[in-house]
Amino acid sequence: MHVDLARELKAHLSARLARSAEPVTASDAGGRRWTRPALGLAPVGPDRAHLAIRLAAKEDADLLLAGLDDAVLEEVDVRVIGAVRALTAPTPDDLRQRTRPLFPGLSIGHPAVSAGTLGGFVRVGGRLAVLSNNHVIAASDAASVGDPVLQPGPADGGDPTTDQVATLTAFERFTADGQANLVDAAVAVVDVEVPLEPGRLPGGPLGTEPLRVDDLEPDDQVEKVGRTTGYTVGRVSAVEVDGVAVQYDQALYTFDDQIEVDGVAGGFSAGGDSGSVIWRSADRAPLGLLFAGSETGGRTGGGVTFANPLVTVLSVLDLQWVAG
Repeated sequence: MHVDLARELKAHLSARLARSAEPVTASDAGGRRWTRPALGLAPVGPDRAHLAIRLAAKEDADLLLAGLDDAVLEEVDVRVIGAVRALTAPTPDDLRQRTRPLFPGLSIGHPAVSAGTLGGFVRVGGRLAVLSNNHVIAASDAASVGDPVLQPGPADGGDPTTDQVATLTAFERFTADGQANLVDAAVAVVDVEVPLEPGRLPGGPLGTEPLRVDDLEPDDQVEKVGRTTGYTVGRVSAVEVDGVAVQYDQALYTFDDQIEVDGVAGGFSAGGDSGSVIWRSADRAPLGLLFAGSETGGRTGGGVTFANPLVTVLSVLDLQWVAG
């Protein structure tokens, strides 16, 4: 519709909401305070726009749009966006605390490990699980399936008697026999009583489909939240990197087909950020599982970070990504 008509429709619905003596939205009756929707204009062409309606729940949309004819409904852009929060990034101090519900970026670790990062959530065999590195929650092959996973990790005060949040379920073992590794990854099923919030990230939930390396654009900007450096921004500086030699406590392992990320302002990551999920800024598509890095090099001299392609991680461990 013409932008002026869209403004008139916006004013009409705003007045309707203002006249209502009772809460308009169904969600209020359920206890969530959402007294009215957000109304705006969604441009669709020169001097043309749809009425943009943003609501907390689908029930709100059904109630608000009741009685509008089909011609009007065709000119409405309705989106359920859930609760809206101020977009503040957690600090490293926040991420190292004992925190419930669980969300990506928190300190996590096997009892025999110092601490790493809870990267995200997946389904394994239909069960919800946390995703991180082998060297974070499987103690670099030293753990056994069934071992506890702690939040926070031991280095941040995690105690096996009080802080178990998940049970180690699967991990890809390392090989040092000349065959290159593809992933440093492990999963642990979340204990049933532990609450979690998969979509709690700066900017909101990530996309539902992992990004393939072939779909990257040159110099794509990416982001992550990790236990040590918190929220950082970088750029993809190389892909399909073979022969990445990574020194672990017990051995030197080589990795093929890795993603390299360069920090925009200093280093993109540091020790303890291992396990973080990296996503592309442009569309919030999850891209990689951070596992290693250097302290020097890169454009700003702060080192470079390496990540396993997330599509490879999911394939190797037979996982399904959970966005929110």
